[in-house]
Amino acid sequence: MNRIDHAQLEPIEKASLDELQALQLARMKRSLQHAYDNVPHYKLTFDDAGIHPDDLNSLADLGRFPLTTKLDLRDNYPFNMFAVPMSEVVRVHASSGTTGQPTVVGYTQNDIDMWADVCARSIRAAGGTRNDKVHIAYGYGLFTGGLGAHYGAERLGATVIPMSGGQTEKQVQLIRDFEPDIIMCTPSYLLNLADEFDRQGMDLAQSSLRVGIFGAEPWTDAMRTEIETRCGMDAVDIYGLSEVIGPGVASECVETKDGPHIWEDHFYPEIIDPSSGEVVENGAYGELVFTSLTKEALPIIRYRTRDLTRLLPGSARSMRRMDKITGRSDDMMIIRGVNVFPTQIEEQILKLEQCSPHYQIELFTEKRMDRMRVLVELAAEFNQLAEDQRSQVAAKLAHNIKSIIGVSSIIELRDVGGVARSQGKAVRIVDNRIR
Repeated sequence: MNRIDHAQLEPIEKASLDELQALQLARMKRSLQHAYDNVPHYKLTFDDAGIHPDDLNSLADLGRFPLTTKLDLRDNYPFNMFAVPMSEVVRVHASSGTTGQPTVVGYTQNDIDMWADVCARSIRAAGGTRNDKVHIAYGYGLFTGGLGAHYGAERLGATVIPMSGGQTEKQVQLIRDFEPDIIMCTPSYLLNLADEFDRQGMDLAQSSLRVGIFGAEPWTDAMRTEIETRCGMDAVDIYGLSEVIGPGVASECVETKDGPHIWEDHFYPEIIDPSSGEVVENGAYGELVFTSLTKEALPIIRYRTRDLTRLLPGSARSMRRMDKITGRSDDMMIIRGVNVFPTQIEEQILKLEQCSPHYQIELFTEKRMDRMRVLVELAAEFNQLAEDQRSQVAAKLAHNIKSIIGVSSIIELRDVGGVARSQGKAVRIVDNRIR
């Protein structure tokens, strides 16, 4: 296991609760005032709620301010949520999602510098140093993943290999030839790379990679075990979203691997009930909400991430951790009245040694009833299973899903390569139901 020299940490990473909260309150006051003074949307929503930045006297008062949604950003497309003139915006990113207008994010030079700082902090928390080579297989361009990781690795002083996503065969070649120490990509794409190593007669576990920093999609502890066992590296979680800054909002520490520490000196977290919008009690599960404390171009106030998790006390760092994301309130599947998340299905798949982590969920309508089909690839060593043995595995998986989640499913076991591979974020749900 990697060991971290805690003497190298920034003072704020070791600050007391009182010191951190005093800094948060001062920064939160400035951020609320900055948003109110410079973004018409925030002035309107604050006024409609009968609340003013001057009413913030404690961190708990933040819960009195209105929430912000992705729809708010889309309704103000492209630049109406910016709080500075375009002459001060040095970069724009955008996240289109699957429907509606893109959400557009702007950055001042100070925003870019802060983003590089928190990404560097995240890579260091994962065990990275200036002596490492970092292979970045997140997509570059309007997507924040590639450039966020890139600037963070450079800020740390590491050597950057800016590969971007796709070109899987070439990725394997460069990992073999350049011998990077760290890889940053989605966890599903790392497993795709492992398959390509196998196809070429090599073993990813024998490569130079010692750490993988994975984000951009929910993944389970079972997948961590799969990656670490199969690929011979430490697997740590990094969290971010473009509306808040991009990757680097929170990151796991390699010495504990117990959930991403939120860099609370820049991003203040809350957990709300996704139905009522009310803040839940400490430690309870709900929807993660963020308020930016230092952003200039796009201050974000109580932004609903739709990610479902809970907040936990600090461990390797004094700042709070977020638990593994159990799903999203907006990608939750409702099947015959039952709430189902892809990660719940994934957990059951990974409990069976015969199954690989490559899967996809298809929803369809049959006789006016919602049905769920789960396509799962067999692990390579079980690719030659006889038909009766495949039936037994499928029946066991269907039973486990039914027992744990309460929904019947049709299981289709596929040979290796039988489920569409990720070139970035995995597409876990295909919804073909008749509405």
